[in-house]
Amino acid sequence: MVTMHRNRSRSSMENQLAELMVEPSGQFNNFTRMSIIDFEYLLQQIAPFITKKNTPKREAIPAKIRLAITLRFLATGDSFESLHFLFKVSSSIISRIMPEVCITLNQVLKDQIRIPEDPRSWLEIEKGFRNFPRCIGAIDGKHVVMQSPAHSGSEYYNYKKSFSIVLLALVDSNYNFIFAEIGSQGRISDGGVFRNSQLWLRICSNNLNFPMPRPLPGGTTDVPYVFLGDGAFALTTHVMKPYPGSHNEGTPKRIFNKKLSSSRVVVENAFGILASRFRIFRKPILLNPEKSTIITMTCVLLHNFLRKSSTSSAIYTPPGTIDVYNTNDQLVVPGLWRNEIEDMCAIRPLRQIPRRPAQDANQIREEFTSYFVNNYM
Repeated sequence: MVTMHRNRSRSSMENQLAELMVEPSGQFNNFTRMSIIDFEYLLQQIAPFITKKNTPKREAIPAKIRLAITLRFLATGDSFESLHFLFKVSSSIISRIMPEVCITLNQVLKDQIRIPEDPRSWLEIEKGFRNFPRCIGAIDGKHVVMQSPAHSGSEYYNYKKSFSIVLLALVDSNYNFIFAEIGSQGRISDGGVFRNSQLWLRICSNNLNFPMPRPLPGGTTDVPYVFLGDGAFALTTHVMKPYPGSHNEGTPKRIFNKKLSSSRVVVENAFGILASRFRIFRKPILLNPEKSTIITMTCVLLHNFLRKSSTSSAIYTPPGTIDVYNTNDQLVVPGLWRNEIEDMCAIRPLRQIPRRPAQDANQIREEFTSYFVNNYM
């Protein structure tokens, strides 16, 4: 093993990666989840910050290899020991390379997640939610399970009896994250995750610049613009959630719930794609909370970067990846990600907790319900 490291050379490692790039089978795309063009683009962006100098005793690991190691780790969840045999780089060095590259990627890609700053931008998002007027995003949160942090007590211990941080996210109709906040300790109640978030604070302080409320098509009552959540979220004037319980087919509450569910499924798909393509989430992350937070954000940013890329989008989300619904809001073709994450245990839903909504929030939901009932087909 020592000899393996001592014989490491810039040329041997780069040649190995170069051979992978020219493989006609597309192995490089699967290896990194992206095209060679996007790999080279990211390398160009981060190389100035992660390139190291050679020492008299050994050549520095090239920036290209540092990036490849990190992307392989995120894409597969392989252990540092497995990566050591693949790249001929020691596990201890990999443990230092990976967070450094992720931090740099987060800085370079930070603008991939941008929450709208003016009414016009929110209205552009609304256009994507054709079956739910006034919807400007779907919201969800997930526990990201990790190993038990040293000396943390119950800080990160969640209701599933595991240790986690929480990823809270808002998604548009194109399965892109427009807001992501990571790092809430797992012990915080699932309802408290949203209430403690920057997104909630901005809603309460009215500085998200939502469009002014206006009536639903054919209506006369002003209705605010809303996010779509599930039972883990409280019903508020800006967050709609399903009616609790089961309801007979064709009843107003069932009609509303189906409309909300089929529109909100974009966030379920976004999380599903994230977890199936970045298999680091296949099992508890064996890193401390700080590093787990860093790499989770890297995956979210890369998700948006690859979804928007003309050369990587079909690699990252090939045809069949995403759910297909018919005009009656029925799932007709489940996305492939659903098959790939059945055994996944590192991303878990927030707990759904009954809450008594405020009267004005109830009235808004009833206004939506009336609209959908009157337009039910």
